[in-house]
Amino acid sequence: MSPAVRIYTASSSATAPAECAGHVLISGSYAGEYNVFHAGKRGIRGVVLNDAGVGRDGAGIRGLAYLDRVGLPGATADANTCHIGDGEHMHAVGIISHVNESARRYGCAVGQSVKECAERMMAAPIIDVPMPPIRGGGRYVLREVPGELRVIALDAAPMLESSDAGSIVVTGSHAALFRGKPDGLIQPDVYAIFFSDAGVGLDDAGVTRLPLLDERRIVAGAASAQSAAIGDARSIYADGILSRVNAMAAAAGATPGMRIREFIEVLIARAKGAG
Repeated sequence: MSPAVRIYTASSSATAPAECAGHVLISGSYAGEYNVFHAGKRGIRGVVLNDAGVGRDGAGIRGLAYLDRVGLPGATADANTCHIGDGEHMHAVGIISHVNESARRYGCAVGQSVKECAERMMAAPIIDVPMPPIRGGGRYVLREVPGELRVIALDAAPMLESSDAGSIVVTGSHAALFRGKPDGLIQPDVYAIFFSDAGVGLDDAGVTRLPLLDERRIVAGAASAQSAAIGDARSIYADGILSRVNAMAAAAGATPGMRIREFIEVLIARAKGAG
């Protein structure tokens, strides 16, 4: 191993610094295929992501097997030990919950600290090959009826567009703030927006965005990661059960345990009634 190999941290795989190429990355993203694709295409030696509570159909760690297809070591940190969306916090206090076969070859194991696992990945070679195609990352119109609120689904929140203002949005993303700080991710003034709770995790990190949306008078809630697959907005719309809601959502009739699809019907009827 070259003494120049380093460990880089990032809030998400998509925002990882270009300088991480040739090194090891700790990404605050959950380990879905979309996020590991963005990490792997940077030409790195290994990556640690967050398990987002693992959740329905193993969606929070699905990308680990995908990384094995190119031989890239991958692991996840237990969301209950560190903050999703914060690579620095994961590096400092996170504990490994899952590793792929490629990571095991370098001594990575469940129960290690994220720091130790990442250090072991430093001995791996650089994997700089084309990443296999992935599914997901889609944008869908779920409902568009004249005189009613438009309902759209985005597998990733960064896909929001200015034209989405006034719509009800279901996103496959988690509701964490990157590094726990306010950001400009939700720029349009949507009517309502829903996320995955990413298993909620340590210090409720997976849902920290919800109260900030109250300040903008935006209805917001998060689906239990066990009820619907993180990263799949249509799954969250069809099967998601609210685990957390903000004050605006509560005032509109939302309660934990309510299906997101049912609450959206309430919002549509409420908006029509208000004229």
